[in-house]
Amino acid sequence: MKNIHLSIVFKSFFVILISLFSNLIIAQEENNVIDNNQQFWNKVQFGGGLGIGFGSGYTDISVMPSAIYNINEIVAVGAGLQFGYLSSKNYYSSYVYGGSIIGLVNPIPEVQLSAELEQVRVNTDYKATNMNTAFSDNYWNTALFLGAGYRTGSVTIGGRYDVLFNSKRSLYGSAFMPFVRVYF
Repeated sequence: MKNIHLSIVFKSFFVILISLFSNLIIAQEENNVIDNNQQFWNKVQFGGGLGIGFGSGYTDISVMPSAIYNINEIVAVGAGLQFGYLSSKNYYSSYVYGGSIIGLVNPIPEVQLSAELEQVRVNTDYKATNMNTAFSDNYWNTALFLGAGYRTGSVTIGGRYDVLFNSKRSLYGSAFMPFVRVYF
């Protein structure tokens, strides 16, 4: 008899618990799904870069779309893609493609600190027409940029430094680079 009474008490307790939690779960599901979706897209900003350069036998074209998610007013995280073509007539042509992840911190509204990890593939074909020789150089380039800039509205102007810079293998000519960053 005692076992039957305990069994009824546990079953009743279990049913009450399930009904309480199921109502809470359903209530949270209905409210948060809609709010989270709207809040997420309200915190996303898009930006990137576009570069075109032409000269005497020289071509440089680059496209670098990116997006960030503002976690709060101080911290944002994001990702970007990079595509590029660089050519010097009768010397070389190079394709660059890859991606990056970025973290932004605004300790005060006017100052933006950044850390960006970039991984790109570099495919270069060299042509030495005066010696009738040609060769290719294909490699991955990893850069870790730490930077700081002055921010006003959606525009930041500053500089960044590649702490992994290797003058023999880097895609870039210098470890230090100025930048203009715009997110809408």
